[in-house]
Amino acid sequence: MTIFKEKLDEEYLTLAETKELLADIEAERAADEEREMRYELARAIDHVNRFADLTVEEAREFVDELESQEKIDESTAYKIANLKPANRDELRAVFAQERYSLSGEELDAVLDVVARYD
Repeated sequence: MTIFKEKLDEEYLTLAETKELLADIEAERAADEEREMRYELARAIDHVNRFADLTVEEAREFVDELESQEKIDESTAYKIANLKPANRDELRAVFAQERYSLSGEELDAVLDVVARYD
């Protein structure tokens, strides 16, 4: 017998937004002494605490600014905001699975936005 799970909803999050959500979950788990924190949850909390250096508002502005670029869709904007590529090669890796590539000027424009939030 196979159990299928249906995807009900999908939402993109920045690391800052994820950090805020996981902090609430962590506080809830800490309040209940009998409830253990699973390994995966502890690793996720550790990851966002290490890499989320923007506030939720700054992260939202960052994503909005990236989405205002011509060839950047929502999912790619969130990837870039979370990864913060430092150079053209790292940025090209984000676009590796897309059907298009960015010109040098377009890459530099995106990297300028990233530099403002780094």
